[in-house]
Amino acid sequence: MLHSGFRHGIETSDFFLYREPVVYFVMDEGALRGLDPRANPQLQTRALQYFEQLKTSGDGWKLCAAAFTNGSYFGNDHVRFFCLQVIEHYLKVGYREAGIEEQQNVRNLICTCLQLLGNESNQDRSFLRNKVAQIASLAFVTDYPHRWPSFFTDLIGILSPSAKAVDIYLRVLLSIDSEVVDREIVHTYEEIQRNTVIKDAMREQSVVQLTETWYTILTQFQSSNPEVTCMCLDVIGKFVTWIDINLIANDKFVQVLLEFMSMPLLRESACDCIHDIINKGMEPVAKTKLIESFTSILQVRGIFNPQEEEEGDYLSKLSKLINGIGVNLIISWQKLQKSDDQANSQVTMAALEEKVPLMFRFLGDEDDDVSGAVIAFVQEYIGVLKQLKQLSPKHREHIEGLLYIVIKKMKYDDSYNFDHEGEEEAMFQEYKKQLKTIFTNLAALDTELMVVTIHNLVSQTLPRWEAMKVCDIEVAITMLYMLGEALPGSQSQQFNPDISKASPLQNMMRMLITSRVSCQGHMIVELQFFETVTRYEKFFLAEPQHIPDVLMAFTDERGFRHESAQVRSRTSYLFSRFIKGLKGQLNPYVEEVLSRVQDLLVLNTPDNGYQHLLSNEDQLFIYETVSSLIVSSSLSPERKHHLMKELLSPIASKFESLLNKLQVETDEKRQFAYAQSINMATSLASRVSKGFSSQQTMQACGCVETFTDLLKIFLQAVNVPTHRQLIQMGVRQYLHRMVVCLEKEILPFVPVVLENLLKQPEAKELHDFLPLMNQLIMKFKSAIVPFLQQVFMPLVSTIFQVLTTPTDDLDQVTAVEKKMLQRSYYLFLSTIISNDCLDVLKNQEMNNLHNLLVTIVQGAADIPDPQSQKMCYNIMRKLIETWGGNNGLVGFVDFMYKSFLPACFLGPMKPTFDLNDGQTSLALGECAHCLKSMVDKRGQEFLTYLSTDYLPKLNVPPENVQEFCEALKTDYKTFRTYLKNFFIKAKS
Repeated sequence: MLHSGFRHGIETSDFFLYREPVVYFVMDEGALRGLDPRANPQLQTRALQYFEQLKTSGDGWKLCAAAFTNGSYFGNDHVRFFCLQVIEHYLKVGYREAGIEEQQNVRNLICTCLQLLGNESNQDRSFLRNKVAQIASLAFVTDYPHRWPSFFTDLIGILSPSAKAVDIYLRVLLSIDSEVVDREIVHTYEEIQRNTVIKDAMREQSVVQLTETWYTILTQFQSSNPEVTCMCLDVIGKFVTWIDINLIANDKFVQVLLEFMSMPLLRESACDCIHDIINKGMEPVAKTKLIESFTSILQVRGIFNPQEEEEGDYLSKLSKLINGIGVNLIISWQKLQKSDDQANSQVTMAALEEKVPLMFRFLGDEDDDVSGAVIAFVQEYIGVLKQLKQLSPKHREHIEGLLYIVIKKMKYDDSYNFDHEGEEEAMFQEYKKQLKTIFTNLAALDTELMVVTIHNLVSQTLPRWEAMKVCDIEVAITMLYMLGEALPGSQSQQFNPDISKASPLQNMMRMLITSRVSCQGHMIVELQFFETVTRYEKFFLAEPQHIPDVLMAFTDERGFRHESAQVRSRTSYLFSRFIKGLKGQLNPYVEEVLSRVQDLLVLNTPDNGYQHLLSNEDQLFIYETVSSLIVSSSLSPERKHHLMKELLSPIASKFESLLNKLQVETDEKRQFAYAQSINMATSLASRVSKGFSSQQTMQACGCVETFTDLLKIFLQAVNVPTHRQLIQMGVRQYLHRMVVCLEKEILPFVPVVLENLLKQPEAKELHDFLPLMNQLIMKFKSAIVPFLQQVFMPLVSTIFQVLTTPTDDLDQVTAVEKKMLQRSYYLFLSTIISNDCLDVLKNQEMNNLHNLLVTIVQGAADIPDPQSQKMCYNIMRKLIETWGGNNGLVGFVDFMYKSFLPACFLGPMKPTFDLNDGQTSLALGECAHCLKSMVDKRGQEFLTYLSTDYLPKLNVPPENVQEFCEALKTDYKTFRTYLKNFFIKAKS
């Protein structure tokens, strides 16, 4: 029931009263001017500083409370919201520790604010009302039930017949729900415990009183103020999830809700409220009864049979309600099945089956939003059918009905904008994904029905496509495509050369090609055609006579030359997949395909003078595909060599021309355009090399000379100063491919690259080059040692030079590049040692080798980078295992004792060596390996040195020395754990 005025000891004249003397001061008007969105940045900064000042001041919130309530700033929303934010901060941060008088001040403030906003003449906007409601809820969660047990009595006492008063009352309840109940908000354990106490107290003390006010609001404002009524329904929907269901699901409330379902301004909110009631967690038998009681009345009243022209928003709400009914009945059925309650299980299943026609009605609605709202019900229902031991004829009817609806709803609307897909188009694509999932699940239930239905659709559509709408043609081809995903793997690619034994799928594929539907012209039909022929490439193994038609489609105006760039781009990719799947079948067509795509292979340069049909990315696919065609054909090596040279010669001639033009060009934009084209030329050649395989090598195809000649041409570009990184990146990419495809023919070219690289060394270029060296080492292993020995020290010296060159401390980019080069350097050394190339180090001059070993020690002990440290300890371990014995490298053992061993202690003892970090733990593991390797190689000698010389010099106590040596004798895992604890204690 609604009351007028304040009650329970709070007087209407009692605007915000302080209970203790305070120093009064006024708001900083200058700072407040910065709250205006039109204020200059200086004033806005001043306002922000003032905000922080008030938040940290003990009396700041009181000043803002007085400013908000005393009328000084009525009408100034910016200032009033600012005041509320300061108060909000106090309630979040300082209010919990407030004394009794302070608590009373806050309560007075809240009641005053609620009275102000409840005044019918109040014109405050929604964001202010919401903020006041939030402040009330913050005080509530701190004070209720212990410090402010009468909160709801006081809140209801403020209510009056005014719509504004009811509005702020409901906003407070919604804000309380957000703080206490809302499951989408993540709460701490303490907050969960607090919320449990609050809800228990509310159930015991206040909920009955609250529900009475809700009923009064619903009945008093349904005509005069629909907005308030809808807000009240929202409150009921949120609270019903945790209060006694009988307080709402009773004759009194249900009657009102049903009346609202026929009122245009209230029915959507009423629909949501009923949905929330039905969603309440309950025992399955009670839940079924609750649902049936609602649905029977709604059906009698014709609510579930809306007119076709009904508003979409309302239908979406109805669909959501049907979805909730269906999903909740399924949950109840599953629970009853689990508890083996067959009698009630059958009752619930019968109730569910009665709702299936409603599911069909809303799933098939023309509006995709209405249809989409019931999809969860559809998916769950299919899940139920999967659980049944045997499907009844009625169930099979349902499956067929669903299938026809899915096919209908998969069609594009006439309004769909294929050229400029926006938000609506993106939403439809998401909706189609859901339909696709339904389709796949239906296929699992009845594969035969699925095949027959799609076969009928395709047979009725493709032979007479010229008389059909685009959306009908597209959906038929799409269903044929989706059938491949829905069928079991063995059936989806089952094609027979004997046409008399062909499957329906094979017949559909033949129909797709022979119908000439690919000539329809619309981009979506063309795209779906190419997607489908690529999916079923094994069809062409059974019926290869259709290959020429598809190759023609790819290479003419239907594919690469289509007016739509989207079609051209997608077919470029699909063509590569199609060719790779049919390599053995394409021998008769290789040269014809090459001739048909010749003009598409022209390198796009700034001087072409016309817009190229294919983008650079598309061209990469075409080049790789053509190469794959040549390489995989049964042509002679001589013919393959000739065709490959024809393919690459235009790149070679264009490259040299572009390089000359770049070197004389002065315009920066054209310089960049030339550099991009040079990079593209090398990228195209790299992609061509991907056509070769371990069976069909460059050598076997007679193509080595073609690619090495091209490499000579490309290497002319590595010392070009303009756009050096972009050009070198392309050349490097080509070199990487040549390392894969060639044998020792590649080695003479590496020094040329290295020579140019070392002229003007940069950290990034060296970092990018070292992976190429690693690739060479891993491929050729010990065979590369003579070559590697020549280039090793010049390369290492250049790396040292770059790493030691002073740079600006503020230059973070260079610092990162140096760090990456450092890691690359250690990885380079590790690759040498791990691939039988240790002689490269062994044969260096003693001074050079010593300096090299010192860098490894520095990397382990001094560099605050766990990844580099890990590699350095790993390198040290491998060197110890190779040279640490009695027959190792002269002088190495002495270096090991004097440098490697100290590095194993100095590194982990550094403040930057975080023993709790994952990467650092890996580095410590390698350090432990290193120490274990020293024991394995030197035995008692090493332990004696540790115990009598090294550890005592580190001031390690004698008992710990003995303990350390004993731990070294254990297995690696045990020692690693010990070592971590050793350093933790040493650093504490």
